[in-house]
Amino acid sequence: MQQCDGVNMDRRPIILTARMGDQEFAYANRLRRAYYPPERNQVDAHITLFRHLPGHCEDEVVAAMRDACREFRAPIAKLADIMKMSGGVALLIESEELRAIRAFIAERFHGLLTQQDQEHPRLHITIQNKVKTDTAKACFAALSAGFEPRSWQITGLKSYRYDAGRWDAPYAQGFRGKYGPFD
Repeated sequence: MQQCDGVNMDRRPIILTARMGDQEFAYANRLRRAYYPPERNQVDAHITLFRHLPGHCEDEVVAAMRDACREFRAPIAKLADIMKMSGGVALLIESEELRAIRAFIAERFHGLLTQQDQEHPRLHITIQNKVKTDTAKACFAALSAGFEPRSWQITGLKSYRYDAGRWDAPYAQGFRGKYGPFD
């Protein structure tokens, strides 16, 4: 079981996300700003890989991010579909390579992951959440009209401290490896 260091006593959880390319981020963030309830939209569009890494493991999280980005090239990904959620809508991202990179990182935190972070992730970008059913249906219909799957650029990893609804102090690292996780 991973213990991490005992020096960092910050208990605020760390959220680890996949960084998108500039065009992909701009598209997803524009949709999020248009459809997400503004009073609850405290963060930009993102692809969550881990929701709650232990706060006292910050140095190990940064090291895992560096190792993964040094080891692997940017994963091949696809914007696959518009996804219905309970009370919202998301963009569904398909990427077996990104899942493998996530597994590479998860292995380092064996025994420290929450139940939710131990489960097989459904990669997505939440565009709308916590709205009435009719509002979610309208958003789904609008985003589904003319939707076509397309490639989706993932450029790196980014971590945040979760602090009472805000996401603070991001650390980012870009993929620069030569091979994918299955090469």
